Amino acid sequence: MKTIAIIGCGRIANGAHLPALSKLDDVRIKYACDILLHKAEAAKEKFPKIENVIEDYHVALADPEVEAVFVLTPNYMHYVITMDSLRAGKNVFCEKPITVNYALSCEMKEEADKQGKMLNIGVCNRYHQSVELLEQLNREGRFGNIYHVVCSFRAHRSIPGLGGAFTTKSQSGGGVLIDWGVHYLDLILYILGGLDGVKLENVTADAYCEMAKDMKAYKYKSMWAEDTKDVENGTNDVDDFISGYVRTNKASISFNGAWAENINPETKETYIDFLGDKAGARLMYGGKFEIYDGETLETIKPEYDIPNMYLKEDAAFFESIDSGVKNRNNIDNILESMKLLDRLYESAKISREIDCNA
Repeated sequence: MKTIAIIGCGRIANGAHLPALSKLDDVRIKYACDILLHKAEAAKEKFPKIENVIEDYHVALADPEVEAVFVLTPNYMHYVITMDSLRAGKNVFCEKPITVNYALSCEMKEEADKQGKMLNIGVCNRYHQSVELLEQLNREGRFGNIYHVVCSFRAHRSIPGLGGAFTTKSQSGGGVLIDWGVHYLDLILYILGGLDGVKLENVTADAYCEMAKDMKAYKYKSMWAEDTKDVENGTNDVDDFISGYVRTNKASISFNGAWAENINPETKETYIDFLGDKAGARLMYGGKFEIYDGETLETIKPEYDIPNMYLKEDAAFFESIDSGVKNRNNIDNILESMKLLDRLYESAKISREIDCNA
């Protein structure tokens, strides 16, 4: 039986991890913590497996029964809470992104190593069945040499929580790239390299904050995290559009990402194309993929189920604690993704290419 604490009872907790953890019979949720106590209390009402609600996460860290904590807070709190938890002798599952920048992410890895604890990061797509199958097919040579990947994570008008934490760089670390792009680019690196990893060579990017320069005038039909918006007094200093090019030791990657753009809202611009010399594949983000065979000229649509990736991800975290074996979501295997985000933002800031190994 694993005794755990949930720190942060917002959307990712309620929508992903608490439902998954509630299905794991060998997990005891002793604490749910949120600085807004009513959120923890609401989570307890919804998920009876929660035993206690608290405002101060240090209460859970001081409890010797707690073996692991889930850090499900806004980005800027990931570093502080994770470091406190590791120093308290706890294993940690921290939601994506690792934190707001690469340097602090490296410190988190070093602290996990120092304490001898597992630190996993919530890049959930590594446990999505489509991603697992594509990684396996690539490893088996189904696509031949994947030489380039085309990535699109674009939406019509979807800036989340405008004026709040999502669009305040000091709290989020960035905009659409660190919020959405982290998932797309991380799964690309995983499919290309598996657990052997991919090494970055150089990158270039351009980032824009155009669609809500006047927050009060921004028009939208729906808004994720609308309850956190603050268009009257808040901040919007992050990227709502980013475009870039990445060279790695495996393949090159071109991408375009937009929280908001004035393009047809009915089109589905969330996909990844893997271009190989034997075959290619298009993955619709969050869904299935098709294979385009270069020999037979057939379009192949594999049939398979897609189990709950959060359930698989959380169960794998506990298995890793028991075995002592670092799995695909361990911070050791995610740092290159965080480095990629950092270097892309650096390139966009100075408007020139960045050598990732300089």
